Amino acid sequence: MPKHKTRLAGLDGKVIALYARGMTVRDIQAQLEEMYGVEISPALISNVTNSVLEDVRAWQNRPLEDVYPIVWFDALQVKVRHEQRVINKAVYLALGVNLSGQKELLGIWISQNEGAKFWLSIFTELKNRGLKDILIACVDGLTGLDEALVAAFPDVMVQTCIVHMVRNSTKFVSFKERKELCADLKTIYRALDEKEALENLDAFCLKWDKKYSMIGKSWRQHWDKIIPMFLFPEEIRRTIYTTNAIESMNMTLRKASRNHRIFPDDESVMKVMYLAARNISKKWTMPIRNWGVALNWFSVEFKGRVPLA
Repeated sequence: MPKHKTRLAGLDGKVIALYARGMTVRDIQAQLEEMYGVEISPALISNVTNSVLEDVRAWQNRPLEDVYPIVWFDALQVKVRHEQRVINKAVYLALGVNLSGQKELLGIWISQNEGAKFWLSIFTELKNRGLKDILIACVDGLTGLDEALVAAFPDVMVQTCIVHMVRNSTKFVSFKERKELCADLKTIYRALDEKEALENLDAFCLKWDKKYSMIGKSWRQHWDKIIPMFLFPEEIRRTIYTTNAIESMNMTLRKASRNHRIFPDDESVMKVMYLAARNISKKWTMPIRNWGVALNWFSVEFKGRVPLA
C-alpha cells in the first residue's frame, strides 16, 4: 500500500473527531495536511461527516424510559444560512435524569420560531418515544414552554432554573457590585424554607431596588415556580436547581459551535451538536450525587408515580 494511503487509514474517525471538537472544514483540511501531509477536499470531509446523520436519526428516534424524575429544558442560539440570508435559530435541548440517576440527553431540535405550538410538537415526539411522565421540569422561562409542559404532562412540577434566574439578574449589574449582589441572591434560594426565602427576598429588594428594581420584580414574578424546590431537603434542592449537568453540556456545545460562525444548514448544526453531545455523555458514568435519597423523597412527594424497582 502506498505510504499516503497507509496514513489515511482510519481517516473517517479522525475527521469526525475533529468535527466534534468544533473545527470547520477548512480547519480540518489544514490539520490533516499538517499531520499527514495530504490534501483532503471539502467534499470528502462533508461526505464523511454526513455519514453521522444516520446515527443522528437513530438516536433521535430511540425509545425512552417511561418516567424521568427530572428533565431540564434549555436552548442555544446559532446562526444559519437560509434562502441567501443569515438568520438566528435556536437549538433546543432536553436533558433528563432517569430512575437510576444517570444523565441522558433525550433529544436535540432546531427551530426558528419558538412558542407553545413548537414545544407541544417536542413533547408529542417524546411521548411517542415512550415518555409518559416527568416529575420535575426545570425551565428558564422560554416562551410557551410552561403551558405546553402542563398540556402534555398535566402532573408535572415546573421549577424555574435558579442558574438562569441569577444569570439574568446580573445581566445589567456593574462588575464592582456583582459579587455582593449574588451573595444576597444566594440567601434567597439557599434559605431553609419558603418563609425565610420570601423574607430574604424582601430584604434584597429593600437593599437593591433603588438601583436594580427589575431584579426583585423578576423574582417576584417567577416566585410560584421558584418555590417548588422548598418541598425537598437541601441536598435534593441542589440536585434540582444547580444545573451543573446542563451548564457543562451547554459550555461544550457552545465551544463546538463557536468556530462555525455561520452554519450552512440545519443538518450541519445537528451534526456538530450531536457529536459534541456524544463526547460529553461519555463522561456521564456515575449517578448524580445523593440520588438514592432524592428518589426516596420523590416516591413520597409524587406518590404512585415513581415505579418500584
